[in-house]
Amino acid sequence: MSGDSLRLLRFGIKPLVAAACLAPLAVLALRTAGLFGLGFGPNPVEEIQDVLGKTGLNLLLLTLTITPLRQWTGWIHLMRLRRMLGLFAFFYVFAHFVFYLAVDQGLDWRIVLEDVAKRPFITAGFAALLILVPLAVTSTQSAMRRLGRRWQRLHRLVYLAAFLGCAHYYWQVKADVREPLVYFAALAVLLGWRAWKWRSR
Repeated sequence: MSGDSLRLLRFGIKPLVAAACLAPLAVLALRTAGLFGLGFGPNPVEEIQDVLGKTGLNLLLLTLTITPLRQWTGWIHLMRLRRMLGLFAFFYVFAHFVFYLAVDQGLDWRIVLEDVAKRPFITAGFAALLILVPLAVTSTQSAMRRLGRRWQRLHRLVYLAAFLGCAHYYWQVKADVREPLVYFAALAVLLGWRAWKWRSR
């Protein structure tokens, strides 16, 4: 990578991507403060949870698009954005869970554990979070060097986490499942492309 390209990525593209990733959180803060006429509907807790969870899922799927886009466009610099997008995805998924735990359930672990055991969409979401924790912890360059080939095998679990995230969204929706099905379709395309590339090798 040339010096100019590296500077463009570090001081131009990365800050813009980071700002875009933080935008949903900023909008939630403005709505919570009631600034600029923004606010929530009759169920603000559910709205905040939904924004956090859906943003995390969006960023998780966006992370999975980096490799296909890099191979289609030949722009190798895209790979330098993947880790940042993945960490932002984990941040929103974790915030989604913490908000559910602290605000929705009032830190009552008994109710939370009952939800995890009895409600499929809670089970799927909690399982996705547990998978993402070691992926976030081992996202550093030092972890990549230390784990070697095992790092790649470990991080393939992101596909399972994305599937569980889509299932969590699908089972949560009570009536109109068209939007969750769009997420499943996007994930199917991304996994199908990877399967096709693997077979072509």
